[in-house]
Amino acid sequence: MSSTLSRLERWEARLKAVFDEIDRELEADASAFPAYPRHPARPAAGATANPENDGLFDVGAAFSPGFGSLHGPGYVLQARIATLDSVSPADQTALEQAVVDRLREKLPLAFPRANLQVSLDRHVYKIHGDLSLDPD
Repeated sequence: MSSTLSRLERWEARLKAVFDEIDRELEADASAFPAYPRHPARPAAGATANPENDGLFDVGAAFSPGFGSLHGPGYVLQARIATLDSVSPADQTALEQAVVDRLREKLPLAFPRANLQVSLDRHVYKIHGDLSLDPD
């Protein structure tokens, strides 16, 4: 078995790197969501090797084949504030918008040959467009 990553694994690793960068930016901005205490089972930001597992924010995306979608296949944005407190709809919307704004800035840098968009797809945000696995 080969130890090299497939093109899909490399593509998704680049996407995860974008989300990890966004996570670090959100964690660094202490004023972003100051009213929410971090979930007590989560270590402080930067304490683990994976930003999804520590700090106040958990951002990423999951592939969707696009059945019933307005935009077809793509990656559905997942963004949450990791707290035991109830997160207000306004704060959830603000978090999603902060992630979307950063994605629109960072995706063209991470995927310069792809035409990727971030759009509202019914009630979720989705990264869609040219999902081809270009060689890197």
